[in-house]
Amino acid sequence: MKINPFRLERFFDKYEFKVKYVLCASDCESLAVEELLALEPDAPAQLNKLWLGYTEYSGSPALREAISRLYTHIEPGQVVVHTGAEEAIYNFMSVALDPGDHLIVHFPCYQSLAEIAAANGCEVTRWTTREEDGWELDLAFLRKIIQPNTRAIVVNCPHNPTGYLMDAAKQRELIEIAREHNLLLFSDEVYRELEYATADRLPAACDLYENAVSLGVMSKTYGLAGLRIGWVASQNRAILGQMVAHKDYMSMCNSAPGEFLAALALPHREQLAARNLAIIGDNLPILDRFFEKHRAVFNWQRPKAGSIAFPSLRRERDGAEGFCHDLLDKTGVLLIPSTLFDAGNRNFRIGFARRNMPEAVAQLDEYLARI
Repeated sequence: MKINPFRLERFFDKYEFKVKYVLCASDCESLAVEELLALEPDAPAQLNKLWLGYTEYSGSPALREAISRLYTHIEPGQVVVHTGAEEAIYNFMSVALDPGDHLIVHFPCYQSLAEIAAANGCEVTRWTTREEDGWELDLAFLRKIIQPNTRAIVVNCPHNPTGYLMDAAKQRELIEIAREHNLLLFSDEVYRELEYATADRLPAACDLYENAVSLGVMSKTYGLAGLRIGWVASQNRAILGQMVAHKDYMSMCNSAPGEFLAALALPHREQLAARNLAIIGDNLPILDRFFEKHRAVFNWQRPKAGSIAFPSLRRERDGAEGFCHDLLDKTGVLLIPSTLFDAGNRNFRIGFARRNMPEAVAQLDEYLARI
């Protein structure tokens, strides 16, 4: 299979570890190993005794048990652990779709949610949302684009890169549409538990629909990207079985230390999420004030959940790509232009779940004053 370059990840590979300020990070502030081990009194001793052999292909029993507690109707045997969310996306798209199948993808999106299926010979339709509509999903449009060969719908809420979050009524209607047509629903939920109001949190799709596959990861809400632990959860055991078998051609199994530390962290997930929500709570008002100050330059829609947003430049002649590259050259502040999402050239992704965000925004403010 030949697949197009992953533009966003190629961009990060070039700049992420070389710049002073990553103001576009999608993940939250991370922790040191010693901070994680401090969550349990005997954790250091357990880690020292950890056997560094292969782990179970579906994930260690302790980790799958901990993940299953995130859901209401999911058992440990209905969880498959992967090396990060990206491997889980690749695995699902590879086993659930055949050449000629039709996939509908919530757009803008993380490139792999559409690219892998397209490279496999699938027909991909973008379920496009727009800034002027508040990034709202249009279910009437969804009904119109379902075809006889439609196999699956991909949705991402809370959404990357916009911070959009649908309401519970819309989620229920979406699931009824999928059920009516017997479609798989791949629900990217990696920002779940980062809702600013707990009442806005959606149920996991896998708890509501027998053919939903929910995607989770340690990277975003819990700030543990370096563990490289992601997973899928589903009541559809046939799909999970295919994914376990296909995983033989990828990681086979995961890192034993990564699984140990993830299983250690998840019982404390509310504490970890609260820590990162506190950082977001401190940083979002700074962005509100910044965008109000520069309202002649930017459009700003405050996100409802997650650690990222997708503001835009007001003037069409001001391309986001040129703006982001000039900002990087002159200040060392990294933003991601919407061209890397194939979503025009006016928006840019900004991240606000790291403690040094106020310093980066100050640099951006000074840059605007100079130009």
